[in-house]
Amino acid sequence: MFPGLDPISGVTAGAHQAEVLIKFFGLIPLTKVKSIRENLRENDTLRDYLEKYPFNPARFLSKYHQHREVALEPMRNYLDMAYVGIITIGTPPQEFRVILDTGSADLWVPSTYCNSMPCGGHHIFKPQLSSTFRTLGRHMNIAYGSGQISGRVGYDTVRVGGLVDENQALGLSRKMHGNFMDFSVFDGILGLGYPGLAIKGTTPVFDNLWEKGLLSENVFAVYLSSRRERGSVLMLGGVDPSYYAGQLNWVPVSQPLYWQVAMDRITLNGTVIACKGGCQAIIDTGTSMLTGPHTSVANINHKIRALYSYGGEYRVHCDTIDTLPDIAFVINGISYPVPASAYTRKVRNGWAAGGRETNTWILGDVFLRLYFSVFDRTNNMIGLAPATASL
Repeated sequence: MFPGLDPISGVTAGAHQAEVLIKFFGLIPLTKVKSIRENLRENDTLRDYLEKYPFNPARFLSKYHQHREVALEPMRNYLDMAYVGIITIGTPPQEFRVILDTGSADLWVPSTYCNSMPCGGHHIFKPQLSSTFRTLGRHMNIAYGSGQISGRVGYDTVRVGGLVDENQALGLSRKMHGNFMDFSVFDGILGLGYPGLAIKGTTPVFDNLWEKGLLSENVFAVYLSSRRERGSVLMLGGVDPSYYAGQLNWVPVSQPLYWQVAMDRITLNGTVIACKGGCQAIIDTGTSMLTGPHTSVANINHKIRALYSYGGEYRVHCDTIDTLPDIAFVINGISYPVPASAYTRKVRNGWAAGGRETNTWILGDVFLRLYFSVFDRTNNMIGLAPATASL
C-alpha cells in the first residue's frame, strides 16, 4: 500500500486517501538498457557514426514555430537514451518498448506505414489489427540531433502502468531519416514533457490520464536504478516514499515547457566552476549523461584533468577516479553532489568517459540515478531527494 503524499508539505495522507491512491496509482517498471552510444562504441563504430552524422547539440532554449499539422521538436541528442518501459497500443493490445522521456511530449512508435529500413528491426504497430484505431490524416515531423522521423497521427487505446488511456493521440512513423534507429533497443518514445511540446491539437499521455480522472494526483515520479535489469520505475499519479531518503526539496519550474529549473551554480571542492551567477538546467530522463555549454564543460574537465576524445566526450584514466572530487549542482539553495563514480563510465583500454557538451545544462540519468525526482504539474515544481540505494 502506497500512502498519499502532499506534493508541497511532504506530509503523509490519511488512510482514506491511501486507499484511493491505490486505485489510481500507475507503476511502470523500467529496464536499464545500453544506449545507442554504448552499442556503437562496443562495435567500434561510434567514431565513424559521429563523423557521418555530426552531433547537433540540443537547442532546448531556442524558440521554434509549430505549423498546424507539423510537430517541430527542437533538435535533441538521440544517442544516450537508456531506460525503457513496456506499454501496449490498440485492441487487442500490441506491445512496445518505449523511452519514458521528460524532454519531449509526444508518443510515437514505428508502424506498418513505415518504408524505412530501421523500422524493420522493431515492433511495428499494425493499425488495421486494432478495432479502436482511428486517424484524421494529420501529419507529424520530429527532428532529432541524429535524424528525423515523419509520419501521421492516429488515435487509439494505450495501456500504461495498468491504466487504460482511451482515444490517445500517437505518432505512427512513416519515414526515418538517418540510421540512428538501427542501433536502438527501444521501439519509440513516450514523452512526459509539457503539452506545449506536443503536436499541436493533441494531448500528451500524462495529461490525458489526468483529464480523464485516472490519476489521484497530478504528479509522476521517477526512480532510476543503476542495475541493468530491474529496480527502476515510473510512478503515475502518486509517490512511494520508500524510494527516497529524507524529505523532498521542491524547485519551481522556470519555464513550463521542458522540466526546466533555475540552477544557482556548479561547484568543485566548494569553488564555483560553472553557472556562476545562475543558469538554466533541464531535468531529462531521456539523456543518460550530464551535459552543458562548451566553455563550462571544458573548464570542468580541465579541473579534473580529463582529455578531450571525440563526439563531445572527455576521458580520464580509471586509476584516477577514486581521487577525483564531487561535482556539486546547487539548485534552489540545496547542493546535489555527484561523485566521480557517477559522472564517469568505464570504457575500453582503461579509460573512463565523462560529460558532454550541449547548449544548456541537462541533468540526465547520471543525476537522476542519485536523486529521486517528482514532477508536479499542479504546482509546476520538481521535488528532489536522495534515492534509496537498493530496494
